[in-house]
Amino acid sequence: MFLGLGIFGGFMAGLLGVGGGMILVPFISMILAWQKVIPAELAVHAAVATSMSMIMFTSLSSMRAHHKQGAVRWPIVLKLVPGILFGGLLAGGFLFSVINMAWLALIFACFVGYSAYSMLRNKKPKPTRELPGWPGMLAAGTGIGTISGLVGAGGGFLSVPFMVWSNVPIRNAVATSAALGFPIAVANSIGYISSGIKEVGIQGGMLGYIYWPGLLLLISMSMMFAPIGAKYAHTLPVDKLKRIFALLLFSISGYMFYKALLAFGYL
Repeated sequence: MFLGLGIFGGFMAGLLGVGGGMILVPFISMILAWQKVIPAELAVHAAVATSMSMIMFTSLSSMRAHHKQGAVRWPIVLKLVPGILFGGLLAGGFLFSVINMAWLALIFACFVGYSAYSMLRNKKPKPTRELPGWPGMLAAGTGIGTISGLVGAGGGFLSVPFMVWSNVPIRNAVATSAALGFPIAVANSIGYISSGIKEVGIQGGMLGYIYWPGLLLLISMSMMFAPIGAKYAHTLPVDKLKRIFALLLFSISGYMFYKALLAFGYL
């Protein structure tokens, strides 16, 4: 199951610039809960942390493929990275460990659903709108890094709409988001390990909050399939790419909202 998820996550990482992690969180949490390889109350936290750690590897593979196409906007990457590193360390090292499973699932559902709505409505940005200056980019990077760390995503569900809103072409936004996935994943993974060891101690198969046997299986496939997804990102029509992105996010948001209601005891 983890090998299959690695293939799917890697392909989607290259295609949509979302790192692949956010797409996999619901499936990994289901597998961990079903197999009972870790305590049930850690399933969502472990799924988020493991998915994010996978992005350290898939983002490099996806970024390399997009860079060969000349699509990565490196000046944007450099301006967003400082805020992303700060936000990632804040989320992974502190906020992640103090939020319970129900709230984590609800936060995930809300932000993914909003991102899907923003992409699907396809509202054209004002032609004069541009990316903000350094203070604005620092704030945007911090927000992207923090929220990504809480939901186990490479940041594409926020950075792609943000760049498109600022009149960056969708293909360049997807490619640039793939490059942003690496610093997001590194900062948060460091936080997941340190806060996990502090909060839950040593568990079999766990490195902090990261379920490392699943991680190894995920990256063995995802790194091979991310370049294939990136190739298709440069051949599919732009509108179709946006619809795929939005519909996928809506389905994930709905599932995690259901998980949140179960955890809160409303179902």
